[in-house]
Order: sequence, then C-alpha cells, then structure tokens
Amino acid sequence: MKKEELLFCPLGGSGEIGMNMNLYAYGKPSEQKWIIIDTGVTFADDTVPGVDVIYPDPGFIVDRKDDLCGIVITHAHEDHVGAITHLWQKLNCKIYATPFTAVLIKEKFREKNIDITNFLQIVELNGQLNLGPFKIEYITLTHSILEPNGLRIETPAGVILHTGDWKVDPNPLIGGKINSDRLKEIGDEGVLAMICDSTNVFSIGRSGSELDVRKNILNLMSNLKKRIIVTSFASNVARMETMFFCAEKTGRHISLVGRSMHRIYKAARQCGYLKNVIEPIDPRDAKNISREKIVYLCTGSQGEPMGAMMRISNYVHPDVYIEKGDAVIFSSKIIPGNEKKLSKLHNQLVKEGIEVISEETEFVHVSGHPNREDLKDMYNWVKPRCIIPVHGEHRHMIEHVKFAKEMQIKNTVLVENGDIVKIAPGDKPQVYDKAPHGRLYVDGSVSVDEDGQSIKDRRNISNNGFMDVTIIISSNGNIIKDPLLTIRGLPIYDLEEFKFGLQEKIFESSKTFSLTSKKQESNLIDAIKVICRRYCREKTGKKPLTNINLVRI
Repeated sequence: MKKEELLFCPLGGSGEIGMNMNLYAYGKPSEQKWIIIDTGVTFADDTVPGVDVIYPDPGFIVDRKDDLCGIVITHAHEDHVGAITHLWQKLNCKIYATPFTAVLIKEKFREKNIDITNFLQIVELNGQLNLGPFKIEYITLTHSILEPNGLRIETPAGVILHTGDWKVDPNPLIGGKINSDRLKEIGDEGVLAMICDSTNVFSIGRSGSELDVRKNILNLMSNLKKRIIVTSFASNVARMETMFFCAEKTGRHISLVGRSMHRIYKAARQCGYLKNVIEPIDPRDAKNISREKIVYLCTGSQGEPMGAMMRISNYVHPDVYIEKGDAVIFSSKIIPGNEKKLSKLHNQLVKEGIEVISEETEFVHVSGHPNREDLKDMYNWVKPRCIIPVHGEHRHMIEHVKFAKEMQIKNTVLVENGDIVKIAPGDKPQVYDKAPHGRLYVDGSVSVDEDGQSIKDRRNISNNGFMDVTIIISSNGNIIKDPLLTIRGLPIYDLEEFKFGLQEKIFESSKTFSLTSKKQESNLIDAIKVICRRYCREKTGKKPLTNINLVRI
C-alpha cells in the first residue's frame, strides 16, 4: 500500500524575486488534494515589448483542479496576488484572504466584470480554515503592506510553516505587531519544514522600523520650505500614514496623486485603517494652495513611464506642477533593474533645480523583508526540522541554505520552480520529481506562452523593423504597376532609392515563376521574402520581419 505523502511544489518565486506561486499536496499518489498559496506576477522589461505582466504557467495544477481545495493568499502585494484574475478563470475555485487583501481582490475582479462574491471567503486576522486534509491557521506578521500573514499548515503528516513575506518590525505604526508568541508555540508544537522568505539574506542586522523612518522624514520635511512631492509604493499604508502625519505636523495639506494611491487609501479606510488622519484634498484643488503648504504623495517611485512622478517631472501632469526650489522624496527602494531609468529621472529633476532625496542620501525607507537578525529570531521561535528557502534569486537561496546550516538546521532543500519536494514520509525532505512549469505573458488581454509567435514577432520587429510588400497580379499573370512597399523601423537614408532597388529585385525574382498558376503562389511568396530580407541586410544590416501579399484582380 502506498503511503500518504506531503508534497511542496513552487511554480513561481523560487530562483527569482516576484511571481510567487506555491503548491502543497497531501494524500496517496492517486488521491492527493492540493492547495495553492499565492498567485503573483512579475513585470516585464524592455526585452518583451508590449507586455507588462508575466505570471506562472498554471498548467500543472489546472490538470488537477478537480482535487484543488482552494487558493490561499498571504497578502496583497502584486507579486503574490497579481495573477489571481488570470488564474482563477482556469480553476473556478474558492479564494481565501484576510479583509484588506479581500477588498483589493474584489476590485481586481470588478475591473474584469467578474462577480467573485460567491467564491471569495474572508478570513479574520489570526483565523483558521479547513481545506480537505489541510488545517490552515493565519499568523499575523509585519511587512510593508497591511495584513501580511504566515500560514501554519497542519496535515496528518505534520506541520509546515509557510512564512510568506515578513520582517520583524517592533513599531509597524499601522496593523498588528508580529505574533511572536504564537510562533513560539508553533515551534514548541513541532514544525516539519519552514518555507521561508530569502530576499534580504545578504543584509546584516535588522531591516528597521517604520517608526524610525517616520521620525527622519518628519525632520526632513520640517526643514523643506517649498513644495514637497513624495513618491512611494502605494501599497505601503504605514508609509502613507507617515506622510499624512508629517504633513499635519508641518502645517501642510496632503494630496494623493495616482490611481493606485487612491485605490489603496480607499481600501484601507474601508477596512478600518487611516481613521485618524487629516483628509486629503483633490489635486485639482491643491493647485490653489501655496507651495509651502502642500505635500503630494504620488505613485511612480520606480520611474514608471505612466506613473504620476514621471508625468510630473515631464511637466505633463494636468494637476501637479513642479518648479525650481521644490523637493522630491523617493521614499522607496530602488528595485534591481530600475537603476538606469531612476538615475535618469533623478538627474532630470536636479538639472531643473529640484532637490532630490532618496534612500541613497537619507534614511527614508526600510525594507519589508527580513535581514539576518530577523531571520535568527524566526529560526529561534519556530525551530523547524527543515528549511526550504523561496522568494529569492538562486544566489539568495543558496546563501539562505548556508545561513540555515549556521543556525544548526540539519535538513535544507534547495529548490527551483517546478521541483516537487516530498516533505513526508521519509528520513528528510528531498526533491524527487519535476512538474511542468513556465511563464505566461499577458499580451493585451490574452495570455500567451513565453515562446508564443506574437512575442517572437514583436521582438523581431523591435530589433529589426518591419516590411510589408503587396504585389498586384492581373488575370493573365502580369504584375501591375510597382509593388507597394510599407517599411517601418529600418535605418534608411534615401527611401526612394531603397524602394526602387528593392522593386527591381522583386521583378527579377517574379520572372522565374508562372504567375498564371496559383499553385506557385506559396513558392513565389517564399522567394520574394528571401530576396527582400537579403536586400535589406545588404543595405541596412537589418533583416526585418517581412510580410508578402499577392493580390489578384
């Protein structure tokens, strides 16, 4: 008889930061029940033109959706919940989240015109739920967003602690403190394995407190005399409250700028947070307030092209104007990959005589992830038998394994996306199989494979340009007039000369085919495509994506 197994399988977020999606299974191989923990996205870079969002390929769990007990969300950051609307339509299962996260999930589905009410179940803070063989307890942690939760997952084979994203913040300002007492109890009860955040494993000391950031920002703002613009992650409600607090203390009004900032503010208010702050004023009304009496809190801290901060700096925002002597505070981390565009933005502002304050020059931000001393606290509380690092690039996870061994954890498992880890039964957890995995790109409103033709074509066009050739053929097989050429993205100095030479090449190639026969059309199209690309390569060094049209009249 085959024994019941307890399995763990990351489909995203292991070997990368972002796109977190983790699976757990329990039961005999033919009768296993599954749960999904988080459904996150990552954001595309310039190598994927036209695509903004990428999420894990859920094919492996879609094939098992009849045995899926539900999706459990730890918190509302996009790298943990951003793919929920895309995945849910393939699964049609229950979703479980705490109140603040649930409000934002509802909003995501509302934008897709989907009523999720009957499938979304709200779990109270530190609450519990039973999903098949899984008894799940939410554990309040601290992070850079409201209501971050670790998950104690109890099965007949033993207990797992899935930390989600967290840090140890003794003064989180808004929301509860980390539930260290319960974590200690969980450790005393016994934990088979801890699946743990690895993001800041290279950072010594502690990640810091929001209270300390508030004190320093208040000091900074007290010494600034003109207009202040603060840009931060909209999801960081504690930082948002800090800006309200500092505005009030310095005798300023505050105005929220950017759709995400308004959305998070409304969600926080709806859940009972931000009740004792001053009322924000509309950016249109803020234009009538003197420079030294206003603070703008806006989106775009990473230099996003359509973010409020970029539009303000380019003087195209309809409501917010910036001028010499003003100050911009970037109260956020510079996410790897955004250094160049943020450096360009900072330089642009400084050139205009605007003071730029960032984490590089002042203490205006703390991370939401655990530094090494925070990790030591968690290890000492939970005392797991095994550590499985996730939420990090390979270098983070390898370092986390080393750290775990320093903390006297005997069993560690280094995983990457698709690895299936058998946590129990057995002497120790280990990778024993591989699940199909990959990425899906949201291309417009459609999800496509990472090697999909639309992605390949757009990359080709981006790198090499585009050419469209239309040849009109009469009923007796003669080419009428010159071929019609549409050329985009090619470095051509004399377009008329280029077109004339290409048309000559097309005529020469066409003479070798009998145009009265439709059977030869595909061969002619292939031949002209080769001729066009070769000619372009000779003249420009580029081989554009080429489309050939034959039109008979």
